[in-house]
Amino acid sequence: MTLIHAAHELRLHQQTALTPRLQQSVKLLQMSALEFNQEVRQALVENPFLEEDEESAATASQAPDGADASAAQAAQAAVAAPASAPGDDGNPAGYSGDYPSARRANDGAPMDMGLWVGASVSLQERLDQELRTYRLSPRDRLLAQYIVQALDDDGYLRQPLQELADPSVFGAPPDESEWRAALRLVQQLDAPGLAARDLRECLALQLQGLDAQRPGVALASRIVEQHLDILARHDYEALQHALGCSESSLRQACEIVRSLDPRPGRRYDEAPPAYIVPDVIVREESGQWRVYCNRGAVPQPRLHRVYADLFRTTRYRDRGPMAQELQEARWLVRNVEQRYSTIQRVAEAIVRLQHMFFEYGPVALRPLMLREVSAELDIHESTVSRATANKYMATPMGILEFKYFFSRELATDTGGSCSAGAVRALIAELIDNEDPRMPLSDVALASRLAADGIVVARRTVSKYRAQMKRPPAEMRRQY
Repeated sequence: MTLIHAAHELRLHQQTALTPRLQQSVKLLQMSALEFNQEVRQALVENPFLEEDEESAATASQAPDGADASAAQAAQAAVAAPASAPGDDGNPAGYSGDYPSARRANDGAPMDMGLWVGASVSLQERLDQELRTYRLSPRDRLLAQYIVQALDDDGYLRQPLQELADPSVFGAPPDESEWRAALRLVQQLDAPGLAARDLRECLALQLQGLDAQRPGVALASRIVEQHLDILARHDYEALQHALGCSESSLRQACEIVRSLDPRPGRRYDEAPPAYIVPDVIVREESGQWRVYCNRGAVPQPRLHRVYADLFRTTRYRDRGPMAQELQEARWLVRNVEQRYSTIQRVAEAIVRLQHMFFEYGPVALRPLMLREVSAELDIHESTVSRATANKYMATPMGILEFKYFFSRELATDTGGSCSAGAVRALIAELIDNEDPRMPLSDVALASRLAADGIVVARRTVSKYRAQMKRPPAEMRRQY
């Protein structure tokens, strides 16, 4: 006879479940201002227990001392979205210049919403706009424009460089080195991979824009440079043998290659208009930097008291659906205020921690991480991350993404530290003050920084210079 023993095991575990209200709160917090605007407007249309508080909106556009109205006139703008999202590596995402008027102008007239929308542009128009931001000699600019105009719809340069222009157009025919320098300039404009001569070069340019320390990038570069034909045949066994790597490393590298865009020029035909509305406005008042939420850009929802009172006096049997809508209306009103409060607190913490930036500019940008703001406000780091994602701040120096102020720390040889943003500002200052007849190479820039106690690699200098849209030394030379 066989005895079967059944074992019963009791396990205790904790599970966190977000209530519907908390789920909505998290959802609203991580939205951009435009997404938030659409969400609130949709709720106002669909929920009978909500109405727009026009009095609060009018008050927000006038107080304090016209802060929202006057600052928003210089803030709400139709500008192109950044090509890559900045993060802890300190990539800048600042915007400055002349901006259209606010949602409510000083005379109270509503703003034409079309001013917010950025007109779609072609690949050539986009690159030509970027070329205008570079200080180039007429000859170098003309060479770069010839290359830009020769790009096909996929973003490739199919023609030989020497055949792009009639040599008689130039006083002296450009040599191969001049064409190569112009090509390198165009290849660093906007999205990586443009102006490549073939698929291998296109993918290699995109890999150069990735973090070299990221696992799999170095192996992916070897695949693109040496074994792209084997990858095209999907012969992974032969590819692993040729590279001498593990199966997991190969899989990781292949995933990176597959994530690259073989036709980078196509995105310009499909990209929708992009526009930005700042979430907060920073102004200097009486020697102090103040932060105000840009409430005038979003309708202010409030509970429709008449409908809510009527609902409470009804005695219908089936009150479930209407009761649910009333509850959702209350949640939305509370969560909208919670969103404003959290974003303002985070913005105020950023301004406090980066107050030297507002006084002296980018050169004074200090290293800052999300966890430092989290500790300052005693809130979870994930909340700070949501409150800074796709959020923008209108400042006297232009419209800046919240993430712009989070810059990684770089050590100095004196034992101190500085931010990546400050290093970029120093590089820009060195380039602006250089002798145009003898411009500083990336190696020379790295040496100048080292002399000031900031040790960075030449490759890092090249990366930061390209981010600031500064051409290489040979393109900056003026004869």
